[in-house]
Amino acid sequence: MRLRRCGADAMLVEVDSLDEVQAVRTALADADLPGLVELVPAARTVLASFSPGSGGLARLRPLLDTVDLSQRTASAPREVVLPVHYDGPDLELVAQTAGTDVAGVIELHTGAEYKVAFCGFAPGFGYMVGLPGALQQPRLDNPRKRVPPGSVGIAGEFTGAYPTASPGGWRLLGHTDATLFDSRREPAALLAPGDVVRFEAV
Repeated sequence: MRLRRCGADAMLVEVDSLDEVQAVRTALADADLPGLVELVPAARTVLASFSPGSGGLARLRPLLDTVDLSQRTASAPREVVLPVHYDGPDLELVAQTAGTDVAGVIELHTGAEYKVAFCGFAPGFGYMVGLPGALQQPRLDNPRKRVPPGSVGIAGEFTGAYPTASPGGWRLLGHTDATLFDSRREPAALLAPGDVVRFEAV
């Protein structure tokens, strides 16, 4: 575990795996640290931000010394089902790479259970782990200039859904009509780290 100061009131905790990210995030969230404003998990880091003068940052390092990086969260995760129209432009490519057909891709993708490891790239974009091995494929050689909102794709060990239109290089399997991010909603993002997600073909 490596610690890097980020300004006067934040610390970046660097670890070696997504499981360790989850262990750190859970420990800090459960610790009731004074002045904790935000915890931001990513692929190998957790950013902890505190209110100025709260004293929370000073208590962070001793707490981290007690964290068991092998621990797993014991609380029941929130479950989210995302309906998906499997009509993506890369279905044939994914099927060919996986050594199956389109029906096989859909069966693989809907048959797995995913966990939101962290959010990023765009507001409401959840990076989900749990993708079957055959679907763990590289990004496109030439990213698209515009990926439509709701597009469901895969890249490396992750699957996810684009909350808004943006450039992107993930292989697209289909699209969901779910509203993944709405600034007028509370919470604005449909998905949060720790959520368990299933995809359902419609």
